[in-house]
Amino acid sequence: MLHLAIFENAWDFFTKGGIFMPILLFCGLVALTVILLRIVGLRRKSVIPNLIEREIGRLKPGERPEHLRHLVQDDPSPLARIVDVAVRPYNGTKQETMEVVQSRARQEVVRLESGLFVLEILVGIAPLLGLLGAVVGLVKVFANIGSGVMTTSDLRGIASGIGEALSTTIVGLAVAIPALVAFSYFSRRVELLAVEMESLMTDLMEKIYQSAQTGTGIASEGETLEEATR
Repeated sequence: MLHLAIFENAWDFFTKGGIFMPILLFCGLVALTVILLRIVGLRRKSVIPNLIEREIGRLKPGERPEHLRHLVQDDPSPLARIVDVAVRPYNGTKQETMEVVQSRARQEVVRLESGLFVLEILVGIAPLLGLLGAVVGLVKVFANIGSGVMTTSDLRGIASGIGEALSTTIVGLAVAIPALVAFSYFSRRVELLAVEMESLMTDLMEKIYQSAQTGTGIASEGETLEEATR
């Protein structure tokens, strides 16, 4: 009976919230979906696989990165896609190679940030929708008082109407606060992962460049820089 009463109270709470309540519930569902997808997508091992990280650390200056090249070919992680561009055999200076790598790195960071703009939008619009729903509800309450449907002596009815009007504000804040926390956390997470990938790629490029200087590097085939970025 207690569970049934709780369910009925929750149902009444949402059904009496007006036309803005379904919109806010949809916003909450979207926010939850984005949060779950980013939790999975921003796991460290999904972005920076341990095997590739260890291979970069193991690689010695002057050693051909053949094993690393084969390792990243079928790996879908962002780091693997960046490393794949760096270890492809094409003719180019270190500066040109760095530009290609940086271009790919920017693309991967944008991919990591996918969905975060949705959370940013929800942080802004959810409280406003809640406030708008509250204002519309209050207008109805005072309109009923003015039309005589509800008298000023009916304090219980007035309080009930105001409470129903403010329910959308509660839901709006309940959507916006977790979305704001998640947006801040994921933004920081992407920043930290980008710094880690940058550090690994700097180490790898130094080793590759030193290899090229000794004549054992990867710049031996005729692939162009434009082809390397594809």
